[in-house]
Amino acid sequence: MPTAFALNCSLKASDDKEKSSTHKILADMLSALQAHGVKGETARAMDHHIKPGVLSDMGKGDDWPKLRKKILAADIFILGTPIWLGQPSSVAKRVMERMDAFLDETDDKGRMPAAGKVALVAIVGNEDGAHHCHAECYQALNDVGFTVPANAGVYWVGEAMGDVNYVDLPDAPDKVAKAIEMAAANAVHLAGLLAGSNYPGVSED
Repeated sequence: MPTAFALNCSLKASDDKEKSSTHKILADMLSALQAHGVKGETARAMDHHIKPGVLSDMGKGDDWPKLRKKILAADIFILGTPIWLGQPSSVAKRVMERMDAFLDETDDKGRMPAAGKVALVAIVGNEDGAHHCHAECYQALNDVGFTVPANAGVYWVGEAMGDVNYVDLPDAPDKVAKAIEMAAANAVHLAGLLAGSNYPGVSED
């Protein structure tokens, strides 16, 4: 069965006393994937020193290489980000910037390291901007080789300027829960297809 790796791009590290809504929606997504037999794990980007840059290894002190390894070892990659100022978090943007290296890391068929991997994006926030954030993230992830399944727009957006966050809800609202279930089912289906028959690529001859 496929495996999954979720990267929480909250601005909070694990030792932050404030709970992470991004962590909760990623946990809900992994639970939905587990129902399909998928084993998954989550990491928090802020627990690691991800140097700025566009190479897969920026040298001493760079923690990106070990995160990159986990991302590419999984069949399904889940990027989780809060909305800030209508945008994906700066942490999420750094993660995607580091994947720019994939463009120059192709095999002899022109396939990037993420070819055959499925990407999901989970978004939370207390303002509008979920569709915009999905557009930015999915465009970037597709550019570096990931495949996006149908109906993969998972998000929860609370009342503008409100004080209730996703992590405060006892359960995911029905519409969000259904979106998570659909995204998980489609991601597992697509990952299975790609595992059986990856993209052929193009000969460089």
